[in-house]
Amino acid sequence: MRKLLLNLVGRMFIFSLLILVGCAAAGAQAVAEAAATSSVSSGASAQAGTVILPQKTNLGAQNTSPHLVVPSGPPAEVINRQALEKRAGKNACKLLLRSTPTGAQVWIDGAFVGDTPLLLLVPPGKYQIQMKGQRLEYAKQVVSLLPRETQEVALTLAVRYPLRVRVH
Repeated sequence: MRKLLLNLVGRMFIFSLLILVGCAAAGAQAVAEAAATSSVSSGASAQAGTVILPQKTNLGAQNTSPHLVVPSGPPAEVINRQALEKRAGKNACKLLLRSTPTGAQVWIDGAFVGDTPLLLLVPPGKYQIQMKGQRLEYAKQVVSLLPRETQEVALTLAVRYPLRVRVH
């Protein structure tokens, strides 16, 4: 009887140990898959065999799914541009936006509307235009438009910070 009891306890111990090892392996695999998905989706590159764990953020509730979440619908700039054009009405003004260098992000009254060069139909009024380049270039201008007016705004982006730093 004692031998049977010891045999049963031994088997229960081995079974419990196998369950613990299996759970640990499954948890490690889930963490590795989530980390690999995050590092690939954020464009981070890693050496072979290296897993980069994502940093925690203070954005509130986070999606813990290992799947890449793709937003549906048009991008924000398309929505913002459509909202401006919808308000334009029959007295619409044409606003042609250019920058040197081209490809700057255009923000009108704090809303991103696209990249230069850009032609917009907007209602008459006063607008604050900001352009931001890829290398921290920046320019802004306030524009007032009368009904059915066409205006071109061409801004040269000034570099906020030096591109090169020399230490003597």
